[in-house]
Amino acid sequence: MKNKGCLIGGGLLAVIVIIGLWFMSIYNGLVPMQEDVKAQWSNVESAYQKRADLVPNLVNTVKGAANFEKETLTGVIEARAKATSTQLNLKDASELTPENLSKFQAAQDQLSSALSRLMVSVERYPELTATKGFQDLQVNLNSIEDEIKFERRKYNEAAKGYNSKIKKVPTSIVASIGGFKEKGYFEAAAGSENAPKVEF
Repeated sequence: MKNKGCLIGGGLLAVIVIIGLWFMSIYNGLVPMQEDVKAQWSNVESAYQKRADLVPNLVNTVKGAANFEKETLTGVIEARAKATSTQLNLKDASELTPENLSKFQAAQDQLSSALSRLMVSVERYPELTATKGFQDLQVNLNSIEDEIKFERRKYNEAAKGYNSKIKKVPTSIVASIGGFKEKGYFEAAAGSENAPKVEF
């Protein structure tokens, strides 16, 4: 009878150890995936920061053009202020939620839109567009925009791998207990699915 109790106790202990090791294995597999998402998020933020840092030089260069539209410049300055104030805290990876990422993207899209309006307005000033300083800024801005697209795509790939993993059973159980939450995605700007109208 005593041996039977020891056997049951030993078996129960073995089951607990196996479940504990299984839990640890899955948890430890999720940690590096979450860190990859955070690292890629840092790359996204860095690319956006480069763009934000370029805006004052661009505004100052354009401001020098006679009669340039003040409203357009004000729009860019305000959009930059909003974009740089909308940040997510990476100390807590749970901040990369779909809702928070949507707010971040909205602020960045507003700056993108303001910069686009600025570049269209600048076309009416050939003496400005012909200067080397402006041309260099325009090349830098285009390069940074390409970098932003690349980093956003890489972030989405990392988030997709992570989100897929935490939704699969039995990993979803460990993810729920361990506090691993779904990460948001960058999405195309509203209206980008419509082809632009070309008129001659």
